[in-house]
Amino acid sequence: MQKYVFQVSEEDEGERVDRYLSILTESLSRSYLQKLLKDGLVLLEADTGNFRVLRASYKVMSGDRIHLSIPDAVIPPIEAEEIPLDILYEDEHLLVVNKPKGMVVHPAPGHYQKTLVNALLYHCRDSLSGINGVLRPGIVHRIDRDTTGSIIVCKNDFAHQEIAKQLQEKTAARKYVAIVCGVIANDCGTVDAPIGRHPKERKKMAVLPENDTSGKNAVTNYRVLQRFHKYTYIECELETGRTHQIRVHMAYLKFPILGDGIYGNAKAPFKLTGQTLHAKTIGFIHPISKKEILIEAPIPDYFLKLLRILDEKQ
Repeated sequence: MQKYVFQVSEEDEGERVDRYLSILTESLSRSYLQKLLKDGLVLLEADTGNFRVLRASYKVMSGDRIHLSIPDAVIPPIEAEEIPLDILYEDEHLLVVNKPKGMVVHPAPGHYQKTLVNALLYHCRDSLSGINGVLRPGIVHRIDRDTTGSIIVCKNDFAHQEIAKQLQEKTAARKYVAIVCGVIANDCGTVDAPIGRHPKERKKMAVLPENDTSGKNAVTNYRVLQRFHKYTYIECELETGRTHQIRVHMAYLKFPILGDGIYGNAKAPFKLTGQTLHAKTIGFIHPISKKEILIEAPIPDYFLKLLRILDEKQ
């Protein structure tokens, strides 16, 4: 049984507890959290030290200490599902997929169906690397559920090892585009700040002090593509690949990504679902041919529409 404790901040006051937890626990679906609530696994700690079971409709208050218990997963067989894939590149050794918003990369509690892995098992049949085990066949790196764009999938262990090595040695190119809140004055910059688990909210990542040995080196280079009233369109290039790296680094600069309910404003405008972050470019040396491969994932329609709206408001 995994156990977590969340302390509600002022900005989250008034949210239903099921929505509040779904924002903080990105890998868990809201329906799965509602099941945990129904099963009595979400508790509110009172000042007296006593606990009471919460219902999904409970609206959190600033200062609430909420205890969440997640049962150990009983891993079901991971089934192949006929889910359309936007394939940007493919050969007998690997493929690059343009992942849509809302799709989880690999199975996890609450998400054992309709993941990228389910779709890959149908598309590739038995041709996926096995290094990361049955839950993550072919997966050499990942992007968040509500981040769109390019992700490399390996069909055999040799390709997997070679691509993983390039990612580790920082020779693979990864460029993202994002819309952030606020107007960035500098045309470009670098964030070199270690990232690790948030000291209090264990489902979140955070920039940690340099003397905190749990933090891992993280470097993000950014440049401004266009400035709007209250927002900035930027490109980010990763030198490292930490969990939520761009989202954490931009929030650290006080320019959180628009739509990011975890590191930014939970009540974002424009009726967005998740952060406006897109893995646009991925470049690597092919593990067999040794040729340089550079793939660009088209910017999704919702993102382009938002850029037009922001431009019109200038």
